[in-house]
This record gives sequence, structure tokens and C-alpha cells, in this order.
Amino acid sequence: MNGPAQLGDLLGLMPVRRAGVALVLGSIGLPVIGVVIVGLDIIPVRFAMMHVALLGAAVGMLTGLDPALCGLVACAVAGAGISPLARTPESLSGAMGLLMSLAIAAALLVLSVAGVNASAAFALLWGSILSVRTQDVVVLAVLAVLVPALLWWRRRDLALLLHDRELALVSGVAVGWLTLVLLVLVAVAVAGAIRLTGALLVDALTLLPALAARRLGHSLASIIFWAMGIGVTVNLIGFLLALTFDLPPGPVLVLTAGAVALAAHFIPERRTQSWHVSAH
Repeated sequence: MNGPAQLGDLLGLMPVRRAGVALVLGSIGLPVIGVVIVGLDIIPVRFAMMHVALLGAAVGMLTGLDPALCGLVACAVAGAGISPLARTPESLSGAMGLLMSLAIAAALLVLSVAGVNASAAFALLWGSILSVRTQDVVVLAVLAVLVPALLWWRRRDLALLLHDRELALVSGVAVGWLTLVLLVLVAVAVAGAIRLTGALLVDALTLLPALAARRLGHSLASIIFWAMGIGVTVNLIGFLLALTFDLPPGPVLVLTAGAVALAAHFIPERRTQSWHVSAH
């Protein structure tokens, strides 16, 4: 276990400081994506994107390109490709199952053809926050600015879409275009969070803060602000706890965010009011 002095020394190291910056940036944009995932009831999408990111990483290893970047691009393309199927959450279920199966099979095939060690690609599923690179920080910084800005700009349309798709259609909202953009953002956000917590623990930055915020907010705008505030707070606390007690950051981040989401679970949910109020 590290003491306060050792913690200060650790925070002076560039990889740790870069990881902290990346975590703060990720905790701004990614919980907002979680609000969209929960609101659209498309939670299975993130599982599919984890497999797609693995396929992208495998292609990167085969071609000599950056595996993380290839995973990001693959997720963006997949997110755009499934948007025509996103008319209802039910219509996505079969597509997600098919996408996951094809992606993991293709990834294993590519890794076999490339003759590389599959453990390197599967390392993405576990992540390593201290291995965050400058380009990863740039991606998270773009998401931290782009996601809240886009959702604020289209907040009325988004509130209508989250409240009732049919109501959004008859109200003149470009549902198809907005859904396409949201799915691409969801896919890119999942890929962008992989290096921080790993694909299997990405919920610490997306869903868990959003689930807690959903209980605390009374409008879409307040839910978004709660999600960002909770995301930054719990992930920084989790990161410092992991450094202090010399524990793996990913699981600690998830447990910290999960504890807050569980505590918020006892607050009555105001789902209908939340989306409806924001739509005016």
C-alpha cells in the first residue's frame, strides 16, 4: 500500500498525470453518452462495439497501423451501419447478436492470418489507464467538447427522441439523422474509453454515472450535468484510491461508480418527467 508521500511521488510521474487528465476528460463526455444509451434503451450496443473494437485492433496489427485507432474507426463505421435498424430497441437486438458473433469470429481469423499473439489484442478488453498516450487524450478531449456541445445544441430534439420516437417524428425532428449521429458517438465513445478502463469495464465511464444522474435530475439538462459531475467526482476518487492502495484502477473505478449508482437507486426515478420537461 502506498502512503501519502508515495502518492505524491506517483502523481508527479508523467504517465500518471496523463492518465489523470485522460480520466477527467473521459468523465466529462462519456457519461453524457451514457445518458443517451440509457435514454434510448440501447445498452446491448456497447457489448457489440467491444467486439468491433477488438476486430479493429486485429486489423491494425495485421496492417501495421495503430490498433487503437483502427478500433475507433471500426466502431464509428459499425455505429453508422446499424443506425437504419435502430427504429426500436427490439429491432437492434438481433442485429447486435449478429454483429458481435461476426466481429469476434473475424477478429480471431485476422489474428490467425496475421500470426500475432492474440493476447495483445485481447489486452484491449482489460485496458490499462497508465498506458494512455497523447493521442488517446486528444480523442477524449474532442469527445469532452463535442458530445456536450452537440447534445446542448439539439437538446429539444434529443429530449423528444428520448421521450417518444413517434412524437419526435410528428414534431418534425430529423430522427434518422439524429439517431445516426448518436449511434456513431456511442460507438466512438466506447472505443475511446477502452484504453482507460478496458472494454469490459467501460461502464464506469458511461452507464454508471448516467444511471445515478437519472435518479437525481429533473430534466434532460440537469441529468446531463449530474452525469458529468458524478463521472468526474467518482472516477477521480476511484483513481486516487487505486494509486493509494496499489490496486488495479479499472475495477476500482467500476466499484466506486457502482457504489454511487447503487446509492442513487433508492431515490425514486422520474423518467417520464425528465425527458418531457426538457422537450419544451
